[in-house]
Amino acid sequence: MVEPWVVIVIVVGVGALAYLANRLGWIDLSNKSKTSGTHGSVMGIGDEVFHPTRHEAQIELDRQTVLPAPAPVAGDGDKGVYDGKVTIDLGDR
Repeated sequence: MVEPWVVIVIVVGVGALAYLANRLGWIDLSNKSKTSGTHGSVMGIGDEVFHPTRHEAQIELDRQTVLPAPAPVAGDGDKGVYDGKVTIDLGDR
């Protein structure tokens, strides 16, 4: 029979090793599925558990509907970045 203290030492050791590996960057335990905003309903939790394909499709739709800022092009200058003021001109709509 295994002594209880041996099990406790193993569990604490594995936890400490996982914490150390995360802090040193060997593994990444951050939650990358966090997205800003809501997913529309409380049933999103149910979809995540019981219909994961629908949940993943909703996350991908949310990613595709967010528009990134336009990338700078050569010759734009500093646009006031070094003055602490950033303006983005989207042009005429």
